[in-house]
Amino acid sequence: MTLRLIEPDASPREASPHSVGSSSRLCVALINNMPDGAFDATERQFLGLLDGGSRDREIDVRRYTMAGVPRGAATAKRIADEYFPLTALYDVAPDLLIVTGSNPIEINIQDEPYWSDLVAVLSWARARVPSTLLSCLSAHAALVVFDGADRIRLPRKCTGVFSQRVRTDRALTAGLELDLLLPVSRWNGVTNEALEGAGYDVIIDSDLTGWAAASREEQGRHTILVQGHPEYDPSSLLREYRRDAGRYVRGERSEEPYLPFHCVSPDDWDHLQRFHRDVVLDKRDPELFEEFAFDELAARAPWPWRSQATKFFTNLVSSVAPEKD
Repeated sequence: MTLRLIEPDASPREASPHSVGSSSRLCVALINNMPDGAFDATERQFLGLLDGGSRDREIDVRRYTMAGVPRGAATAKRIADEYFPLTALYDVAPDLLIVTGSNPIEINIQDEPYWSDLVAVLSWARARVPSTLLSCLSAHAALVVFDGADRIRLPRKCTGVFSQRVRTDRALTAGLELDLLLPVSRWNGVTNEALEGAGYDVIIDSDLTGWAAASREEQGRHTILVQGHPEYDPSSLLREYRRDAGRYVRGERSEEPYLPFHCVSPDDWDHLQRFHRDVVLDKRDPELFEEFAFDELAARAPWPWRSQATKFFTNLVSSVAPEKD
């Protein structure tokens, strides 16, 4: 593995981020704002893409999170042991900053409990960080803060695996397939027109789900917005559905869950649709729900976007720290 995870108890020399351009190692800051149920998986997924896209280039990763996301005891302890306080991020700018999405709690993004911290991070990164990748909610936040492009609440959750068009004449998408499959999972969106009006170059998009990735360069700083989820593993969408559907059949939520489009193998799709219709929406039977073979379906779920996501991160790492002769 080419990644080195730097923890708060590391030696002073190891724990101090290098100044930009002073080391052959790439310095990456990962801010993980996902709730406890997806916290570990999100970290693993982004680290896996960085490692796969590194082409053996050595990368130091420091992990951070923001206050305001409710935490259980186990996750809180792990954060205390392995994550740096957010204030430490501002000591020295990393080469690449990655900010994950988060589970939206409020209708208005400005009402999220960590909003002030997120705005501060985005404003600092815009002035100091060479490359910043913002995922889902954090991408929407940047558009609100810097461009006045408000996100729009969708009439229904956009969730599933969808075909996307790729502009392969861009550095970030060089070598990708012209059409690829990519997971999507969100309640909100920003239109392509608003994005392009703000000066972003849409590089991956779909007629059904809108843009998935876009980028913009300002005064030598590169911002990449990702509205899709290339970091997801094959069972991510099915796990989300299992969580939401379970809460519904147990009476813990009144809103009907949405079945992610083609989140399992083609051979299992009809079976899952029948289960969703008959057991989840009709009978709302907790016992039948618990008997369903979620784990078997998850084990068979395909991963057609894996190589393309890795290639995207290879291009990202190369754009931040190109190979030297």
